[in-house]
Amino acid sequence: MTDGPAAIDPRRFRNVLGQFCTGITVITTLDTEGAPVGFACQSFAALSLDPPQVLFCPTKGSRTWAAIERAGRFCVNVLAEEQREICARFGSREPDKFAGIPWRPSNLELPLLDDALATIQCTVATVVDGGDHHIVIGRVEALSESTDSGRPLLFYRGQYTAIEPDKTTPAPWRADLEHFLTTTTQDTWL
Repeated sequence: MTDGPAAIDPRRFRNVLGQFCTGITVITTLDTEGAPVGFACQSFAALSLDPPQVLFCPTKGSRTWAAIERAGRFCVNVLAEEQREICARFGSREPDKFAGIPWRPSNLELPLLDDALATIQCTVATVVDGGDHHIVIGRVEALSESTDSGRPLLFYRGQYTAIEPDKTTPAPWRADLEHFLTTTTQDTWL
């Protein structure tokens, strides 16, 4: 007889969670000296429509998270399918991840990556303990989206993947989906 649930093997946990396809973002800010910093992030999600909030989950030892925490604000850059090299750069231990990466400062003085599908500029609203990660909730202050009809960079089963070539246009918007996304009940998961 055991005292609690069986230990979960970290490798198996990773493999099982790899069955869930995620988009890839780069979270950016400026450090105390005004230099841009950022990291590649899969753990990004919409949280609330009213007030508009998003969340992401950096590791507790992340130097970029430390800079974001000090700055109190960040930008989520949603990567396009063609930005694999940018993802690899921001997922590396390269000290100057912005070297050779085209970007521009926003009106809120946050780094916006050129050619991102969308940018979401936020102030840090809340930070919650999430085991070996933090759960950072950001209040959305500004938004932008690309006028290009690019496709998102996705990650699935430990590798980059993409939307099927013939599936480049989103499905038509449906009234039942609008109702699902905007109705708040005790059973609503979004």
